Amino acid sequence: MITLTIDGKKTQVVGGATVLEAARKLGVYIPTLCQHPKLTPFGGCRLCIVEVKGVPRPLASCTTPAAEGMEVTTSTPQLEGLRKTVLELILSDHPDDCMTCEKAGNCTLQELAYSYGMRENRFRGERRTYAKRDANPFIERDLEKCILCGRCVKVCKEVQGVSAIDFAYRGFQAKISTPFEHDLNCEFCGQCVSVCPTGALTGKGWAKKGRQVEVNEVDTVCGYCGVGCNLTLNVKGNEIARVTSREDTWNEGWLCVKGRFGYKFVNSPDRLTTPLIKKDGKFVEAGWDEALQYATDRLMEIKGKYGPDAIGGLSSARCTNEENYLFQKIIRAGFGTNNVDHCARL
Repeated sequence: MITLTIDGKKTQVVGGATVLEAARKLGVYIPTLCQHPKLTPFGGCRLCIVEVKGVPRPLASCTTPAAEGMEVTTSTPQLEGLRKTVLELILSDHPDDCMTCEKAGNCTLQELAYSYGMRENRFRGERRTYAKRDANPFIERDLEKCILCGRCVKVCKEVQGVSAIDFAYRGFQAKISTPFEHDLNCEFCGQCVSVCPTGALTGKGWAKKGRQVEVNEVDTVCGYCGVGCNLTLNVKGNEIARVTSREDTWNEGWLCVKGRFGYKFVNSPDRLTTPLIKKDGKFVEAGWDEALQYATDRLMEIKGKYGPDAIGGLSSARCTNEENYLFQKIIRAGFGTNNVDHCARL
């Protein structure tokens, strides 16, 4: 264990921990845009700078290892001035469309601009411009809002193991790019969307569906497979606006493409709202009692004539795990056959 002092308070951390981790353990707030607790340090945004006694210049707390006896100061007029300057530089070519941005109210960059009172910018100048859409069906990429924090690159490589995107070019032309600048073509897990601190990455299906303050968050469990990832449904007007996952759940906020984007069936106009029974070659609406009795009679007739193995059950990934458990139970215990399967795909 290493003992150090932060803003006059002593704390202990495990060897190898950074100054930023030590500060967070104490509950001391240090602003940052590029750092994520589940990704390796990057040190790109330079907002987390601190003063260390005996060191003549500010250091990035996210990449500076804690050392025995270190004395750290996290906030001084000089540090706050430097942070504001860094924030001005980040915002110097950032779009001013917060009023219509999908991440408004849930944007780390916007919150920092608010905290530092960013009404004017001394460094306004040339703006980067990019095409805002590509042909992928899930993820909206607005590179004009990208601050090159590197979170998306790191989560794609370190968590997902795909490396579908990376930094490209240099200087003012630097950007996050796909191979050969083709349309994004990956697993579409959306991990990059979940860690993006700005509106550079959002779900295409989320557009104009509601801001964070407008939605009601409902926690549930994904039913697409037996892994049991925790989902948070962002519901507005009895319709799912988007799906997220909390970082304090067992899946740590990570989801696959099915869990994050495969929810449109819930409010699909193609969903049946009443049972249908085929009569004279056509489907007609029926009540639940009639439909269940009809299904029971036909299944028992088939079982009696051909045996239980003439019956098979195919369940759905769009049901809950509990519903799928009951379904296989009635096939096995009720009808006496193991002919039961389940598709875990979209």
